[in-house]
Amino acid sequence: MGVFVFLPLVLPLTAWPIARLAEQRLHPRTATRLLTALAAVMAVCSTVCLGLLMVVGTAQLPGNPLPDAWSDPEVREAVPYDEVAGKLAIPALLAVLLACGRTLWRHRQVRRRAHRALAGLPGAEVAVLPDEVPYAYALPGGRRDRVVVTTALLSCLEPAERRALFAHERAHLAARHHRFLLAVQLAARTNPFLRPLRTAVSYTTERWADEEAAQAVGSRRAVACAIGKAALVSRGTPVPTLAGFAAPGPVPRRVAALLGPAPAMRSWPSVFTSVGLAAWGAAAGTAVSALSSANSAVTMVLILHAATPL
Repeated sequence: MGVFVFLPLVLPLTAWPIARLAEQRLHPRTATRLLTALAAVMAVCSTVCLGLLMVVGTAQLPGNPLPDAWSDPEVREAVPYDEVAGKLAIPALLAVLLACGRTLWRHRQVRRRAHRALAGLPGAEVAVLPDEVPYAYALPGGRRDRVVVTTALLSCLEPAERRALFAHERAHLAARHHRFLLAVQLAARTNPFLRPLRTAVSYTTERWADEEAAQAVGSRRAVACAIGKAALVSRGTPVPTLAGFAAPGPVPRRVAALLGPAPAMRSWPSVFTSVGLAAWGAAAGTAVSALSSANSAVTMVLILHAATPL
């Protein structure tokens, strides 16, 4: 395996340029899908390599349940710096599993609590809560997807801005934005180098919903005004994996984008542009990460099979 087993741990750095440029140069829909795919593949590859390193590290520990042959010198020679890397991989992989498990548990609990809170209300698509705290968010799952909004937020908006709010939240539900947000959240828990992609996707999903809302209501300015007003009074959403109308972040950039022309829809940027070069660089990094993890996994399986007595 050699040093190739370590590559997937650091190759997410190749996606940093596109994480920044995609927010500015790509259509939000394209940016969201591209960045989520990159983050998911790199996270899986990173976790696979941590698992391979952990096998070597665990085999060195006394009293471990693995076959003794797995700690033979021939096996350990397949991993550079096996003494240090193998043992460090054990707590690292456990931390990754705990962090991902906690994120999934928290996301599920918040959604359950939100659905229970709406149990006594009519089963309409929009749930209006008599709350003095202004907020709005899209709540997927349950018997049906719902838009949750408080009377405090509705009282701050004009009729056209209310239509923009509802169109924005419906766009979140229709495009299943909570899945993109959860995927990048888990990826960031898997490898800290993927955090810029999580931040970028949090922004691009909001921009995607902004553009869909502007199309639905026929006024980009109305959506911009609604976002600006809601951001001044809203506290955001319960957790980052639930998409909200005035989510914390670069609200001025969203407003400025809506006051400008609509972004051009492109499936893939040209290679002769900065964003195109960044996208191809990230794609190459992802491909190398996938090949490295696959090669390391196959090599490790063959070595362990050869070292294990029949």
